[in-house]
Amino acid sequence: MNGAIKHKAVATWLALTVGVFGLHRFYLHGLKDRWGWLFPLPTLLGLIGVQRMDSLGQDDRLAWLLIPLLGASLVAALLGGIVYGLTPDERWNQRFNAGQPASTGGWAAIIGVVLCVFIGGITLMSTIAFSAQRYFESQADGP
Repeated sequence: MNGAIKHKAVATWLALTVGVFGLHRFYLHGLKDRWGWLFPLPTLLGLIGVQRMDSLGQDDRLAWLLIPLLGASLVAALLGGIVYGLTPDERWNQRFNAGQPASTGGWAAIIGVVLCVFIGGITLMSTIAFSAQRYFESQADGP
């Protein structure tokens, strides 16, 4: 970890806006963060699934498998944003700022958490509904 001060609000908003590519993890832990590198591949595969369904229609079974990867990546990133924004200031500074006093993030972090909860809930429920619908449709169609 370098000596730069890490802000809760920045980490929360990075998770909200570009977290599906792991940028919130890279902001906090640097480019060597293994967990951060787990985000781009499922996100890109999920986007390929969305593109396939758009061009080939709803009967494309590969798209059925790929699209939930995008939802899972988004939910994981937003969950990270929630955890970052709700971490107590003392613990945040101890973990990411080596005991240096830093800004708490204030309302920016709280608004980011609220948006993460809102968008994350919608995404999680949509991903579950999409996957369940596709599963039951495949069972009704038979092999």
